[in-house]
Amino acid sequence: MNEAASAAVFLLAQNRLLREALTRILCKKNDLVVVGSCSLTPTAPDEITNVGPDVLVMDSFGTSTSQLEFLREIQRSLPGLKVVLIGMDADEQLFLQAVREGALGYVLEDASAIEVVNAVRAVAMGDAVCPPRLCSALFRYVARQGSNVPNFHVRMSLGLTNREQQLVLLIGRGMTNKEIATQLQLAEQTVRNHVHRMLRKVGANDRFAVVELCRMQGLPI
Repeated sequence: MNEAASAAVFLLAQNRLLREALTRILCKKNDLVVVGSCSLTPTAPDEITNVGPDVLVMDSFGTSTSQLEFLREIQRSLPGLKVVLIGMDADEQLFLQAVREGALGYVLEDASAIEVVNAVRAVAMGDAVCPPRLCSALFRYVARQGSNVPNFHVRMSLGLTNREQQLVLLIGRGMTNKEIATQLQLAEQTVRNHVHRMLRKVGANDRFAVVELCRMQGLPI
């Protein structure tokens, strides 16, 4: 998003009053525009995908598991989507899981309206928003990974994307292309294309050679 453009925001919240309140607040900002809103229904993914927002604002609905599964699903459909979770618990494990699943904004349930707006604006500009009380959890998590973060080194040395590294891990478990496609909800041909690109990138003759190269770079296979 360039500085002159307005970020397109979609609101996903179970409570209608919350959706309407957030719409009124966000629409007052020149750099933000609400392009849609709905509750979590079977048609919600299609509604979001059809308008292709820059930022998805999600409230803390249902269980943490259902929320994170939805987050994975919608980001598969819109890879560049930036996500802000609002009304969240100050739970370290849930927070870290949300970060691992790609959420860039995490706003607690006691946040003010202006804090929500600032979080949406920051994420739209490419920044991340972390509650101060959970920053230490994030630092501890990074520290536990050690100085040689495997996926970083694999990306830098072999040029494999995060998706390709995910495939390598599944190949390393002995899974076939068909089994991988089923688990990741991808077309089998898509998996074949990923594998073919990996072979070309690393100059390997077969998929298991890619696994061995990644293992040598520190990927935990």
